[in-house]
Amino acid sequence: MRNLFGTDGIRGTANQGPLTPSTLVEIAQAAGKCYSKGKHRHTVVIGKDTRLSGYMIEAALAAGFLSVGMDVIYLGPVPTPAVSFLTRSLRADLGVMISASHNPAPDNGIKFFGPDGFKLSDMAEAAMESKMSDLGVGDLVAADHLAKAKRLDDAPGRYIEFVKNTFPRGMRLDGLKIVIDCAHGAAYKIAPPVLWELGADIIPMGVQPNGFNINLECGATHTAAMQAAVLEHGADLGISLDGDADRVILSDEKGRLIDGDALLALIATQLQENGGLKTPQVVGTHMSNLALERFLSSKGIELLRANVGDRYVMDMMRQKNLSLGGEQSGHIILSDCVNSGDGLITALHFLAIMVKTKKSASKLGSPFAPMPQILENVRVSNPDQILARAEVKAMIEQKSQELKGRGRLLIRKSGTEPLIRIMVEGDQVAEVQALARELTEFFLKQSSAP
Repeated sequence: MRNLFGTDGIRGTANQGPLTPSTLVEIAQAAGKCYSKGKHRHTVVIGKDTRLSGYMIEAALAAGFLSVGMDVIYLGPVPTPAVSFLTRSLRADLGVMISASHNPAPDNGIKFFGPDGFKLSDMAEAAMESKMSDLGVGDLVAADHLAKAKRLDDAPGRYIEFVKNTFPRGMRLDGLKIVIDCAHGAAYKIAPPVLWELGADIIPMGVQPNGFNINLECGATHTAAMQAAVLEHGADLGISLDGDADRVILSDEKGRLIDGDALLALIATQLQENGGLKTPQVVGTHMSNLALERFLSSKGIELLRANVGDRYVMDMMRQKNLSLGGEQSGHIILSDCVNSGDGLITALHFLAIMVKTKKSASKLGSPFAPMPQILENVRVSNPDQILARAEVKAMIEQKSQELKGRGRLLIRKSGTEPLIRIMVEGDQVAEVQALARELTEFFLKQSSAP
């Protein structure tokens, strides 16, 4: 059983719950013991985003790793996919990213990567939690075997070159004007140089982090400012990354958004044309729009649905040896390039298609008309308890049956926040809107019920 881990590592309010120094030390000690195998000198790389609490969490984790004899390499502020890449590149035994992704600044979290650069499985996370309850004095190394810590000063530069090398050789972005919103987050020193060095004229936004403004009215979850800047500057494309830059939402030159479903459709068909799909299958999630499934089917590509969370998308991709998967929220995984979602690499793939086809973002960014879909979040203190109630299960089953053949209903607990997430999708807008309102009111009443 996993109690600390959710769908994307450990997440919560900084300096509370599992994110206090004492618990963080124990987490690192348990992780270090689980991944210290063999007689070589063991190493962990630690990256972070720009939240103020990252300093405390980084120091506590480092203390735990050093105390069990695992050397620490500090990467500083880098995107989550950079940790995945550098864990493999440096032949480290473990990678850690300190981030709460798109959450506000008071939150933070920890994501773990194995030596292969993939996020840890549920089983590996459960083993880590089990080891925490079994830690003893004997797990600490002797004073003369304490580990060392050092900073990798060129970590951003290494990752910049890696990302640029995923762009087609000989292709340039000359003549393109691009708005890039880094959400005052982990990519603020990385994304603008990548685009500029490839030839683009850039308008940077969200590149002045102060420890508190990450994701604040900016980034992939707050795209209005980016869209306005695209129109103001007459840009060809807008790019919004989230706080740790593992997801992206684009805007065409008319200020219209291009989400993860549209990106999956476009990249899948482009890969299919170029022989880049190992098999004609793409992994989405239960949140992926039904219109995406129908579009891909018309192209001879099957959409497989994984549980929500890019880690589960990646798991299915690995099981079936697939090239492409992703989420509507903008997590896109191109497994031939990187072992995790990467917002910047995804944006470069879109730009490469623009350059190759000589088509505008608006011509490319709407490959299908999405089916009406409404997403609502209801904040509650006890989502597990509410979703386990008999009357709640009966309500969900009844409404699902009413939509059968005309749409879909998905109700789930968030894996990263204390929320119940509601998704209603159907052919008729009015029906979808009415049902979404009804379910939101229902769960608000359930949250206040004893």
